[in-house]
Amino acid sequence: MAATTSGAIKARLEGLQFGVPVFRDGPRDGQAPPFVVVTELDFVGLDSRGNGDFGDPDAGIQIVETATVDLVQTARSKTGGTTAKNVERYGLAEAIAHALHGHALPAHPAKVTAVRVTGMDRFPIANNRIRTSITVQIHRALLAEEVTPA
Repeated sequence: MAATTSGAIKARLEGLQFGVPVFRDGPRDGQAPPFVVVTELDFVGLDSRGNGDFGDPDAGIQIVETATVDLVQTARSKTGGTTAKNVERYGLAEAIAHALHGHALPAHPAKVTAVRVTGMDRFPIANNRIRTSITVQIHRALLAEEVTPA
């Protein structure tokens, strides 16, 4: 079981064997593309549809956590003195988004009720790298240990 949201996303993507390493918060030094970086806690808010009776002190609290899944790929590979070929794996970002959307993330320590991909941004080529950023909303229970320190 993963200890965090980013760990649960990492476990899901690694289990699909896309052949791309997945890292939490950043790649290791010198990591060559392609790779995926998962950044959690971009935004956290109350899930107004998932929370019960506010008069009940024992009612569970449901939150919506936003995470970013960045796919970094090499754009082109040199084939000659003045020629290059595209080496980007077209469709990989969409396959990653599809694999996350609607999945329950069973490796997450909290009960996840919904995972929604809300958007994808493809950034222009810089330093021969392409970055596609996938925004994911995770609807889940707030754990007691996230509120009360051990």
